[in-house]
Parts: sequence; C-alpha cells; structure tokens
Amino acid sequence: MKSLVSFVIRYIPRKYLQLVSHFFLRLIAFFYKGENVSCNVCEQKFRKFLPYGRKARENALCPHCLALERHRLMWLFLQEKTNFFTSPLKVLHIAPELCFIDRMDSLSNLEYITGDIESPLAKVKMDVHQIPFEDCSFDVVFCNHVMEHVEDDILACKEINRVLKKDGWGIIQSPVYDLENTLEDKTITNPAERERIFGQRDHVRKYGKDYAKRLSASGLIVKEDHYVKSLDETIIQKYALPKNEIIFYCTKG
Repeated sequence: MKSLVSFVIRYIPRKYLQLVSHFFLRLIAFFYKGENVSCNVCEQKFRKFLPYGRKARENALCPHCLALERHRLMWLFLQEKTNFFTSPLKVLHIAPELCFIDRMDSLSNLEYITGDIESPLAKVKMDVHQIPFEDCSFDVVFCNHVMEHVEDDILACKEINRVLKKDGWGIIQSPVYDLENTLEDKTITNPAERERIFGQRDHVRKYGKDYAKRLSASGLIVKEDHYVKSLDETIIQKYALPKNEIIFYCTKG
C-alpha cells in the first residue's frame, strides 16, 4: 500500500487525483473500519488511517474524506481558537482541499468562495499572484501548501494581504524543514533536480525556519502558533495529529 500511494501521488497530477481518488478510497474505507482513530473532519472512525506521502507516513490519510494529519489539526484549531463556525464571514479558500470544500460550503454563517489556477474543484479560476477581487473583500483567507509551488510567494502574500479586510485573518501552511533559511534557486527548472533539492517536482523552494519572517515581508503579520503542543496526548493519538506542525496564523498588515 505504501509503495502504491507513493507512486500515485508522485506521478499523477493533483487535478486528476482530486477528481477520482475519493471514489476509490471510500471503497477501501470499508476495510479500515474500527475504533482506534477518529477523523474529526468527517467524524468517521477507523482501526487506522491510510499511509500517505512520497515517503509514506503511517496512519495519515482518512479514507472517507481524505483529511490528512494537518487538515485534522487545522479543523480542530478553527473550532477551538477562531470564530470560523460562529460569525458571519466571507471566506476565500485558495487551492481548496477536498476534505474541507463541502463542509465549509454547507456552513450557513459563511459566504464561501474557492479559487485555484487549475483545480477542477474550485469555483473561480484565478492566479494567486493576481487575485481577481477588490481590496478588503474577505474576512478569512486560507492558502495551504501553495507557496512552495508559486513563482513569487511574496507577491502572492501581498495579494492575500490586499484582499483581507481590516480585521481579517488567514492560515497559510507550507512544508517547513529544519533549515535556518529558505532554500531557493530559480535556475533549477529540471523536475528531477527540483525533487532532489526541494522535495517535489513541482516545488520551487524549500522553506526553512524563516518561513513566517519571509512571508511577513509581504505586509502580512504572520505568527507561529504551536497549538498542537497545548493538546493532550490522548487527543493527538485519537485524531493522529502531527506533533510538530506549526499553524501559521496571519492577520492584515
């Protein structure tokens, strides 16, 4: 299973996986039924989650809604530390994750808009470098695991800052490695070399510990929230949460 998962996500484009993968995984979900772990996004229980990743991580992917460890952590964070489920909010979700789309769209307190340059799941076709909305349009912006792919991450964050309302906030997650400074070299264009240097064929940089500081150069105020460190170990195990994931919580600068 690990080898199959690694092969599929490495060589099949994300836009195609988004269209069909959930149908196959829901068939597999039947064989994973149990009580050991619970997905707090879709509220389904399993004996364990599926492996996931180019170097497949055990107990990672919910076979019912496709939530990963980071998605389950973010959902819990939204429930416990924000007004996302209670206040009337206009939300822009860039490169929307499948596990969130229907659930967020169904929330009666939200005006929920999804946007992406290629995803077949998004309502609006858009380039994050040039977001097609007016200044101060949104209360909340989500943009997760995008900045490592885009040509100019600072420009993209400037656009997010521009469309956020005065009291708006957002979450901008990306893989962050144990490097002091972000690794970036625009002369590296070969996919195999990008995979070797940056970890993935469609990544153009590898973020280090300066991630929050780097994105703050856009005008956004980016804070590191070590939320998972505040949780009881039983909760971490129950939802199979990532123990070292930082929530990068942003406000308008």
